[in-house]
Amino acid sequence: MAAFDTIRREHDHSPSSGLRWFIRWLRRQLPTGLYARSLLIIIIPMVLLQAVVATVFMERHWQMVTQRLSMGVTRDIAAIISVIETYPQDADYTDITRIAHEKLDLTISIEPGGELPPPREKPFFSILDGILSDEIRDQIDHPFWIDTLGDSQLVEIRIKLPDKVLRVLARRSQTYASNTHIFILWMVGTSLVLIGISVLFLRGQIRPILSLAHAAENFGKGQKPDHFSPRGADEVRRAGLAFILMRERIERQIEQRTAMLSGVSHDLRTVLTRFKLQLALAGERPDLQGLNEDVEDMQSMLEGYIAFARGEAEEDVGTLKLSDVLEKIEADFLLHDKKITFAIEGEDEISVRPNAFTRLVANLATNARRYADTLRVEAKHSAKWLTLVFDDDGPGIPSQAREDVFKPFFRLDEARNLDNSGTGLGLAIARDIARSHGGNVTLGDSPLGGLRATIRIPA
Repeated sequence: MAAFDTIRREHDHSPSSGLRWFIRWLRRQLPTGLYARSLLIIIIPMVLLQAVVATVFMERHWQMVTQRLSMGVTRDIAAIISVIETYPQDADYTDITRIAHEKLDLTISIEPGGELPPPREKPFFSILDGILSDEIRDQIDHPFWIDTLGDSQLVEIRIKLPDKVLRVLARRSQTYASNTHIFILWMVGTSLVLIGISVLFLRGQIRPILSLAHAAENFGKGQKPDHFSPRGADEVRRAGLAFILMRERIERQIEQRTAMLSGVSHDLRTVLTRFKLQLALAGERPDLQGLNEDVEDMQSMLEGYIAFARGEAEEDVGTLKLSDVLEKIEADFLLHDKKITFAIEGEDEISVRPNAFTRLVANLATNARRYADTLRVEAKHSAKWLTLVFDDDGPGIPSQAREDVFKPFFRLDEARNLDNSGTGLGLAIARDIARSHGGNVTLGDSPLGGLRATIRIPA
């Protein structure tokens, strides 16, 4: 066992585990949206390509051009030195100074008996300093001193001759490829323009997908369909068309079911009305008491079946104040000598199907009133979610049966039941309403000792 633990620890610290950890960390850092990921797919290769071009091509180009320019300036200085050493000169070197200025665009001066300044600290990164020093060292066999630093547009070169010092001032552009940044600016500017065009194009391609997702989300919440039409690429159009056909089939099925149930309910209610009329004409007879109760139960069961099958999906979305709903429930609790407290955090006004949502909240509250003495309701309305938590001190529902009670026609024998008629549709209707809003209803243990029912729907 100890050997197994040792192997496992070694495996946990292996390079492959570190790589897997890095990949998981990288996935958490990357954006999750399709638009942002598409931008990264375009921008990252472009940035990498520019980095490679700037590092490899530009550096070689920069170095080669600077070397050629420095070589040319060094040859001119070497020629000046050869003329000074070979041919006699006037006392103030007027002719050679004039020739260097007019023909070579160099400003020179000769300091008899001069010395070179002390060596300057070599710069950490300077292509010009290194290349120019190498060229002077190769072509001019004399001690030298150069100054290539600073923001000056001139480069100073001093050459130690046997009895004098030659001082040369050259324009920086003569020795250094100073216009390379123009190419970089063009490259970066062009890339920014291309990225801008890509962003506009991607927005046009992503917008139909977002519209399709928005339409599917609204349809899943049971809201009335907006004016959605397939747009974009062929694949997106096919997906949008498939969604429209699917939505139409579902709506047609719901309409057919609602029409069928309306007809069935009308026929059954007509029969039940006849039963009630005949019982009423029969008068108050003890032997008909059970039949009256059966007719009432049939009426209640019929209403429950129809409400579950209909699901109140045809109701439009509107605004509702949570405080109004909870105050009505509070009045009902006071009427039955039960205790209720509620608190609302966030915006009081919500966007739901008013009648369906009111029935959802009333069903859960009425269930607590039947089986508990105290109910505590906490509502939290955030930017994304609306959450209502019902805590009571009743007998609760066994944990193993908390999912079964949401099944239609499932009834608890020893625990509590949400529906008065005993049809087993109470919690099924409650969850159906919550899911039609895009949320859910879950059950758990209450800190008060009873049942906790939680409604959570998108805000």
